[in-house]
Amino acid sequence: MARFTGINHMAMVTADMDRTIAFWRDLMGCRLVTGLGHPGYRHYFFELTEHDMIAFFEWPDLDNCPEKDHGVPVKGPACFDHVSFELASQDELWELRDRLEAADIWVSEAVDHGFIHSIYTFDPNGIAIEFSVPLPDVDIRSTPVMVDSEPTALAREGADPVPGRWPEPDRFTPPEEREVYPGEGDQIRQAAKKKHS
Repeated sequence: MARFTGINHMAMVTADMDRTIAFWRDLMGCRLVTGLGHPGYRHYFFELTEHDMIAFFEWPDLDNCPEKDHGVPVKGPACFDHVSFELASQDELWELRDRLEAADIWVSEAVDHGFIHSIYTFDPNGIAIEFSVPLPDVDIRSTPVMVDSEPTALAREGADPVPGRWPEPDRFTPPEEREVYPGEGDQIRQAAKKKHS
């Protein structure tokens, strides 16, 4: 079974990379750790934590999705509702709320979800974002809780993975057959080596 260390990156889209940098780097405080591409194709990455990043493709002809309230159902196709970023403390949650208000960016009141306190807003691309702080007395990772009045059949099976639901591979790819196809990563590797030499 795979062992995850976090979200390496969430790939989002923007029509205006500079506006996105101003929000994510300068207002949210996320370092711009790499960028690749050229005018007409850019892909920039912002550091959230040691393991987690949010990344943006710049598509100049993009029309942002219309903003919708977080968690409110829509009709028709949809592939994304919102993403929640975890903060370390209640103080940070309230300081961030104050920063958003000072920047004249709409932000919700704080909401108590029983295991987290959250605020909601939108980035300049219309992406619905939430900022959450875990409550110290409710740890759903160590003690999972299901309060759905009618959980689905699979949810009633519990929190842990159920073995045997999916077929196991007949064979794992041996190291000598593992081929990685080139992307634009060599440019980043070369630039990183130059910075350290």
